[in-house]
Amino acid sequence: MSVTVRIPTILRTYTGGKAEVSADGANLGEVITDLEKNHTGIAARVLDDQGKLRRFVNVYVNDDDVRFEQGLQTATPDGAGVSIIPAVAGG
Repeated sequence: MSVTVRIPTILRTYTGGKAEVSADGANLGEVITDLEKNHTGIAARVLDDQGKLRRFVNVYVNDDDVRFEQGLQTATPDGAGVSIIPAVAGG
């Protein structure tokens, strides 16, 4: 399945400055694996040392927060949009 992944500004150094890239995978984990294959270094910014989504990175498949779905096993149907959004904190 081919999806469009929206890349936040802070991670665009891994995508040659592109705000959107294509990736393949039947679920989010496979999409991240494909992203890493084509944009080396990006997975380490999205996944922690245990291979789980980093606590301060929000990922959506279409409009669904994957933390409330199946996490890395969340299905990514053909044509879906995946958004990677770093959490913003401040006071």
